[in-house]
Amino acid sequence: MKITSVLGALAMGALVAHPAFAANVKVTPLGGQDGEFCVLDRALIFEDPNGTRLLYDPGRTVAGADDPRLGKIDVVLVSHMHGDHIGDKHTQAPNAGACDKPDMSVSAVPNTLAVNIALAKNAKIVTGSEMPAFFANKLKNNGGDPKNSVLARFGASQTIGGVTIATVTAIHSNGVDGDLVGGDFGTRLKEAGLSAYVGEATGYVLKFSNGLVAYLSGDTGITGDQDKVVRGHYKAKLAVINIGDTFTTGPTEAAYVINDLVKPASVIVSHANEPATEGGKVKAGTRTESFIKATKVPVHVPLSGKTMEFDGGGGCVVGC
Repeated sequence: MKITSVLGALAMGALVAHPAFAANVKVTPLGGQDGEFCVLDRALIFEDPNGTRLLYDPGRTVAGADDPRLGKIDVVLVSHMHGDHIGDKHTQAPNAGACDKPDMSVSAVPNTLAVNIALAKNAKIVTGSEMPAFFANKLKNNGGDPKNSVLARFGASQTIGGVTIATVTAIHSNGVDGDLVGGDFGTRLKEAGLSAYVGEATGYVLKFSNGLVAYLSGDTGITGDQDKVVRGHYKAKLAVINIGDTFTTGPTEAAYVINDLVKPASVIVSHANEPATEGGKVKAGTRTESFIKATKVPVHVPLSGKTMEFDGGGGCVVGC
């Protein structure tokens, strides 16, 4: 009986130690069409093994604060103030529109989708630069708690729900459209063709409870900080990189960032500004295909609704 008990315990220990049972970070894209990577897809949910859930750049493909795909949200991360990231407008329902022509029929002005989700979920909005004051006012004006707008400026960090959040440099513009500012000042900004400035755009570095360090690029060009800070200091093992070109790094530049600067174990492609897949397969001649071919580490395509799981070393172990 004792031998049987010991053998049973050893067998159970072996199951627990197996990689499939390890504590992984779950990443779920919330895009425009189930099973596809589409033109406006930005939003990703990161779920720590302890249950903390972070929504990164909700954009225009989340169908409002009551989108059933959201579930519990503890933190909303906003890289910068452009409408396709904060959600100036958004789809009316998951899978509305088409991959190349997404539905954006619901206006979130002047609140933004990011604010509406934070209000509905009682979530923190974590941003850098001068963005926290803007979001604090939006929360307050809508009956929320302005203290839920949390600052994480360059070189510092915030820990929420066991996940450490730091902001890093992103080379990109960061103006607030006059419609989001509102009032006479907002009207005058639009008439002048200007936007309100809220400091530099940001990327993020997240450290999860299983040890995984993830770099979320935001919209950015190539920066020396991707080598010295993201790789050298934070030692990121998973990257999410924009490849859309014109406004951000293109596929060739993004591949250089991954291959020569950040050097993660794997990368999730983002912000392609194209209907990149059909039937869940990458289409020939797309920027996404070019990036995959030019990149030396495994590239994971964020198919909407398909959850991927990453271990502490940045390797994709489920849903890859």
